Amino acid sequence: MQDYRAIEEQLAKTLGFTRRPVGIAFLESPPDGVARFAGKEPSGCSFWRLAAEGRTFYTVPSDLFNCAIGSYTHNFTLSPERARELDQTLSFMTGIGYIRMDEVPEIERLPERPGVVVYAPLADTPVDPDVVLFGGRAGRVMLLQEAALRAGLPTQTALMGRPTCMALPAALARGLVASTACVGNRVYTDLGEDELYVVLPGKYLARIASEAEVIAGANAKLYEYHRERRQTLTIE
Repeated sequence: MQDYRAIEEQLAKTLGFTRRPVGIAFLESPPDGVARFAGKEPSGCSFWRLAAEGRTFYTVPSDLFNCAIGSYTHNFTLSPERARELDQTLSFMTGIGYIRMDEVPEIERLPERPGVVVYAPLADTPVDPDVVLFGGRAGRVMLLQEAALRAGLPTQTALMGRPTCMALPAALARGLVASTACVGNRVYTDLGEDELYVVLPGKYLARIASEAEVIAGANAKLYEYHRERRQTLTIE
């Protein structure tokens, strides 16, 4: 397994992320030595917040049943007594004008239903993560995207929006994706109004980390270059 602690430390130093990146793995069964989540959360993205705060754990499908939309994007089937909640949630959202029903088929889902989902701060991940989630300000996200481009990672150029959790299957399918998040996610994760997400497949992480220092250094030089050009070439 990769040295994910060293990778997280390197990315934090060179790219300046203040939120800890979260490793997420979709597995058939729990890994040894990892505790099952004990408690209740209102959404699937709530687990992102817990992992970014330092917790390592796994969830089972029923842990996501409070989140009908998250259950849908994770390809979970709601229990019979809660099966109507997805339709009720969508009806509420369409009723207030938040989403149109013709948008629903475009919501991306995991191709297969996982048995468990493992969440951890990247440095502490007990298994190789399928996707890694970064949250931060636009300037920090820019550096990460540029490092990914330099590493040759496929990128999805359009910004994704609601629901935020569909960025996970999208990253698995297409490479690096960026998401503006949604209001529910911002409430459940404390993501600031000036922050957004980047999600990328874990298998590319080491390559990106190796290019991050080059990109950060190049941007520092370009900052001075463009600042000087602005001072010398601007006439107002």
